[in-house]
Amino acid sequence: MSLPTAAPTPTTSALPAELLDEALALRAAPAEELLAWLERRLGARAAIASSFGVEDMVLIDLARKHAPSLRVFTLDTGRLPPETYELIEVVRNRYGVHVETYFPERGRVEALESEQGFFSFRRSLEARKACCAIRKVEPLERALRGRDAWVTGLRREQSTNRADVDTVEHDREHGGLLKLNPLAAWTRHQVWEHVRAHAVPYNALHDRGYPSIGCAPCTRAVKPYEDERAGRWWWEAREHTECGLHPVR
Repeated sequence: MSLPTAAPTPTTSALPAELLDEALALRAAPAEELLAWLERRLGARAAIASSFGVEDMVLIDLARKHAPSLRVFTLDTGRLPPETYELIEVVRNRYGVHVETYFPERGRVEALESEQGFFSFRRSLEARKACCAIRKVEPLERALRGRDAWVTGLRREQSTNRADVDTVEHDREHGGLLKLNPLAAWTRHQVWEHVRAHAVPYNALHDRGYPSIGCAPCTRAVKPYEDERAGRWWWEAREHTECGLHPVR
């Protein structure tokens, strides 16, 4: 018996050419300047997609100062570590942010677990991608509907899969939205320097050797010699360690 699927739905109309041109002209600008431009041009029609890792916390902190109209949303897969939920509450209280939460479709999760068990994602790459599609990819499609732009904490230094991430992207995967990655060129040192300088709250798992944090069963601490995303789906080949939210070029 196959699991129910849902066809991707276009999220918005095509991005106006002049808006994309303006954004591309700012691709080398500091993160603060890029966010301030987004505030002026789109405001609440743009949103930060947050998994509440340290990069996303830096983005939220910068946005409160330079782009306060930006919305913040998260994908609650149903399997996040408790430390992530604790941090979400800290963000809500400290920054006064209304965190929009998107869950996977109940029927699809019920079918997945009933038919495949609770750890099907460990059986094969195909099975893992099927789980990610249900718990992350489809909810993201809904989260982006009606928006003109989204902002992520992707950095080139995080992994070889992300080495070509650009600061400004035309996201044709999601109906032609503007996708901004203001921290693309930041190093890990720069991220933590900002956290310390501005007392930015962060996920407690970072202090336990987790540089990248996702679903609890799919994330582990990394060893000193491993890259930042080595703890994500560690049983797979390194070139596969993306969930589908950010297509690999």
